[in-house]
Amino acid sequence: MNTILIIALIFLSIMVVVSLVRGIIAFLKTTKVDLENNTSETVTEMQIMQNKAMFDRIKYQGLAILVVAILLAVAS
Repeated sequence: MNTILIIALIFLSIMVVVSLVRGIIAFLKTTKVDLENNTSETVTEMQIMQNKAMFDRIKYQGLAILVVAILLAVAS
């Protein structure tokens, strides 16, 4: 049981980092596109990508906290 939870925690931690990096990349692309040309079409698309990536990050962080809580409950 502990092994499965630890593996899930590692996986969720990796997913947090991946979604954080994706959100940062989308943010940087938004800034670059906004500076190069002043079109709102691509900016809105990039902002949607940022929001999705950051929501995913929050979701994975919440699940990781839940796994840690379960590990603590099982350990005691």
